[in-house]
Amino acid sequence: MVAFLRRPEPESGLDARIAGLTARRGLGASPPPVIAPASSPDPVPEIEPINFVSREDCLLAARDQLLVRLQNEIRPERRQLLSRGELAKLVEAAVQSYLLRHAIDANALEQRDLVTDLMQALLNTSAPQPDADPAAAQRRANRAVIEGAKAQIQPLVLEHMDIAAAADMPRATFEAQLAGWVKELLVETKVQLNLGEQRELVQSLIADMLGLGPLEPLIDDESVSDIMVNGPRQVYVERRGKLELTDVSFRDDQHVMNVATKIVTRIGRRVDESRPLVDARLPDGSRVNIIIPPLAIDGPSISIRKFSKKTITLDVMAQQGNISPEMAILLKIAVRCRLNILISGGTGSGKTTLLNALSRLIDAAERTVTIEDAAELQLQQPHVVRLETRPANLEGTGEITMRDLLRNALRMRPDRIILGEIRGAEALDVLQAMNTGHDGSMSTIHANRPREALTRLENMVGMTGIHLPSHAVRTQIAAAVNMIVQVSRMRDGMRRVVEIIEIVGMEGDVITTQELFSYQYQGETADGRLRGVFKSSGLRPYFLPRAEYFGLDRPLLEIV
Repeated sequence: MVAFLRRPEPESGLDARIAGLTARRGLGASPPPVIAPASSPDPVPEIEPINFVSREDCLLAARDQLLVRLQNEIRPERRQLLSRGELAKLVEAAVQSYLLRHAIDANALEQRDLVTDLMQALLNTSAPQPDADPAAAQRRANRAVIEGAKAQIQPLVLEHMDIAAAADMPRATFEAQLAGWVKELLVETKVQLNLGEQRELVQSLIADMLGLGPLEPLIDDESVSDIMVNGPRQVYVERRGKLELTDVSFRDDQHVMNVATKIVTRIGRRVDESRPLVDARLPDGSRVNIIIPPLAIDGPSISIRKFSKKTITLDVMAQQGNISPEMAILLKIAVRCRLNILISGGTGSGKTTLLNALSRLIDAAERTVTIEDAAELQLQQPHVVRLETRPANLEGTGEITMRDLLRNALRMRPDRIILGEIRGAEALDVLQAMNTGHDGSMSTIHANRPREALTRLENMVGMTGIHLPSHAVRTQIAAAVNMIVQVSRMRDGMRRVVEIIEIVGMEGDVITTQELFSYQYQGETADGRLRGVFKSSGLRPYFLPRAEYFGLDRPLLEIV
């Protein structure tokens, strides 16, 4: 019945009872193909040691939950009528009942300290509460109970499971079979959990075995756009442009490392002391950055930029207020006219989202090559070649950089080249590609203003080690880049395109630009949203002759 279980050898004690339990469920008969018999010559995959929740955490959670319960059951007026001895008996009975019910192994000294702590909190009405939010205290207590049960159940589950077979099963089937197995193991080990706690335990086991552990609920939450793990005890998320501290936590640093290793192993990378920082991606395209000690002082750090499951287009962005309808039309025309576009903005401002939206307008008949450190662009065209950089191996060789991929892409007969982000010396190769017949190329760059984007681009060309005169570099930039789109995450959490400029040419040693659209701040609403308008400069676009060549001059003049 349970196809992912191994057939255990006869054993004694609890293992023998588990073997008998397996036989009662019909698992002793001829096993399905995925069962690995004990006599199989194939090695059984090693299971990483698991560090479970500490007893101190369980006792702290027990204190929080018991204090809330005792404060509700023994009201202040009743406490005044009880002697200290009578109150102590009530508290001690509640403590023993709680520890027994949740199978928490506490010695006599720990029980006495817990009773004393609760007594002091009950008698001293001015004492601070364990948590300003009783609901949060209750959730923390429930989580500690589930982790305590998991500490006993998980080793037994892993001992009798073929993880490779489980990973190949449909998730619903695996979950149903695991739920039945866990329920019987709880009976065997005399651990008492209600139905809700049992469901949470099963989900936690599945998340650890097949997913990203405690991060799984956040990955599935569509309102979360960023996940930031700062060590085992602090996990932040971004919702609607605002950072929030969650109640998600890991057991310890090793638990975080296990999740980080699982992420990078899927794409053939590694994270260890020899390579303590790495860029990776999740199967859905979400971007991941991992940095571990000794570089990360307070424990391993994982930053996940989630890939939105919703289709984001320029029309959707116009409806959301990220851009105006006129700006959406301008950008559509710019892509159709094969302008070279540079998207500029700060971290988390929405550069990649806008790049994805613009890429949807590329003609399906064109050959497009994308180059990224960690592949996250999601182009919908049929003729797309996706390239991804590769880090060096343990011997320090075999690294493939963006420059290497960009040079190779030029030999692949691309119509357009899309670079995920310009970060260094590849800037020179990008400019050369844009100047050698690959019109319509796009990329992103970190900068706070369009003029700063041009300065950064010039500085990154200097990182190649080729000493070119400033005038020559600026002339090449002016000839290669046609338009810069500046995006910003504003203080109300909304991402907006705050400026669209086009490069006109050169005046002496200065690159000249003209502004086509800008966002002008006007105030703030009662609910904290910013008020403003997207305003056209009224200037005649410099690329109007090119739009005329593509038959798009009339709609372009209508919006400006």
